[in-house]
Amino acid sequence: MQAVANGGPKKLPKKRRKIQWISYAYLSPALIGISILSLLPILYTIYIGFTNYDAMHFQHYSFVGLKNFKELLNPDNPLSTLFLPTLLWTIEYAAGVTILNYFVGLFLALLLNNRNMKEAAVYRALLIIPWAVPALISMLAWQGLLNDAYGQINGLLHAFGIPRVPWLQNPFWAKVAIFGVNVWAGFPYMMTVSLGALQAVPHELYEASAIDGANWWRQFRFVTVPEIWKITLPLIIPAFAFNFNNFNAVYLLTNGGPARSNNQFVGHTDILASAAYKMTLNFSRYDLASAISIILFVIVAILSFLQMRYTKAFEEVD
Repeated sequence: MQAVANGGPKKLPKKRRKIQWISYAYLSPALIGISILSLLPILYTIYIGFTNYDAMHFQHYSFVGLKNFKELLNPDNPLSTLFLPTLLWTIEYAAGVTILNYFVGLFLALLLNNRNMKEAAVYRALLIIPWAVPALISMLAWQGLLNDAYGQINGLLHAFGIPRVPWLQNPFWAKVAIFGVNVWAGFPYMMTVSLGALQAVPHELYEASAIDGANWWRQFRFVTVPEIWKITLPLIIPAFAFNFNNFNAVYLLTNGGPARSNNQFVGHTDILASAAYKMTLNFSRYDLASAISIILFVIVAILSFLQMRYTKAFEEVD
């Protein structure tokens, strides 16, 4: 904005200011709705996280400061067996699913980007089906397929003489099942993005590298990878943040189970989001659930900030 001769900013014309107020008036219902349905619950959750609000103090609760956070983060406190292992598994789960989704999607995109493959459009339509199916339906379907007693996957294994696998009862196999199902549901997105990035690579770069004597591997390493990395890397951070907070994928498939022998609050596959849910509805520990939610919010906010810094989302463009 240019400054006027006297150093003060120009005032908007009266008509222009009136139009601005009308715009805010039109937006006010949505802003009020967001404040009531989103902002107020967030503020209330933050407040509860610093109190002793639970089933024993339902009517008369008080401010306790950082007590809830100390109980969760202190390794010498019994409640640390709730938070610290769950946090570690949440990081492993989010990182593992994100990395697997990315590389599986990239591999399939490289196959579909072959110009000599006439059926590429058909394969692309088939491979995108997991992304098109609603998450609720797909997770419940996989829960039935992986059932130990009557699941079709164990039935197929039994038909080939392979012992039945306790997919949802054994901690190791439950985590394998969660990884597999989430990769099945998530790779189409990364495949679509990677395919778009591959098709956006200028063909002249390949021609120039071929003239310089580069083989297919060097073209892939020095042309394809740098070009698609610039496009796909900004999507990895929000994908990690999404998986870090992906409540449905865990709760609907395993319900957080199997149970831990040393902790009644969370199971082996619970992530922070499902742990907070259980602490609220199953055990009425609203104070600890709110503290977990605050920590989860801070982690996701940091990831979102890093993504915005990397993509320069809020930089002004001249």
